[in-house]
Amino acid sequence: MVKVFVSKILTKEIKKHFPVKQTLEIADLFESLTTSPQKGKSLSSVGGIVVKELKYGVFRFYFITDGHIIKFGTQDEFANLIIKFVRMSDKKNQQKTIDEIKNVLRTFGFDNFS
Repeated sequence: MVKVFVSKILTKEIKKHFPVKQTLEIADLFESLTTSPQKGKSLSSVGGIVVKELKYGVFRFYFITDGHIIKFGTQDEFANLIIKFVRMSDKKNQQKTIDEIKNVLRTFGFDNFS
């Protein structure tokens, strides 16, 4: 089964911007990736790590995962897949947020993303 994690920074942002009902809808959206890990628009790749987005209203939620498993993975490999939601933005700040995610991935890698 695919494992979905949400960074602490993103959790705080979601709680700050959305009421409880919408927060639960967003959590359901994130959890939907456990059954459909190919979901979301692929934006960029850094060293085999894919940056993808899911839209919710005017907001975009960005997550990172192993690009090789998403593209070529078997059911057994999906069982070990980790998806980590790391940031959110509105349309206006989209490119700035994507560039920030790519910079962190280049500098620190997947495991050190907070």
